[in-house]
Amino acid sequence: MTLYDQSIAVYRQGLSVLTGLLTKAEAHAKGDALLEAKLADDMHPLKVQIRFLSNQPGEAAERLAGVSFTSRDNDDATLSEAKDAIGKTVAHLEAIEESAMLAADTVTVMDLPNGMQFTMKLDEYVRDWAMPNFYFHLTTAYAILRSEGVELGKADFVPHMFKYATKMPDA
Repeated sequence: MTLYDQSIAVYRQGLSVLTGLLTKAEAHAKGDALLEAKLADDMHPLKVQIRFLSNQPGEAAERLAGVSFTSRDNDDATLSEAKDAIGKTVAHLEAIEESAMLAADTVTVMDLPNGMQFTMKLDEYVRDWAMPNFYFHLTTAYAILRSEGVELGKADFVPHMFKYATKMPDA
């Protein structure tokens, strides 16, 4: 599996999942108010989870393929705006050719806002940082929506699996 398959393709799939979750959220009685919901007082609300999810793939692609990306600092005011922002990130990712990816053993240095610094190869960056962080925020967004009463199930988190289905339960 290539670095592209492990990162860009996964991001596109995850953002598609997020779009599906937000579509269901739009139909919920709380609607846009869901953007303020959070799991715990010391955690970020849904709107920040979504911003992180729309920024992280572009930030990773900048390291992995050298394509420029400007992260958003603002949070969306509506679920529709959030879906539009996600769509822009997906379009950015779709424009990245697999041939643009740097070698997996290319060293990258990652500085965190808290002053920590990490030096690792790109394949380590994807495996140990980029994907775990992306899935953390995607799972958190799912959990926030679920805790607020949006009717979601596991099938909403892994809808891509249905393309592999060879047998379905009887109705």
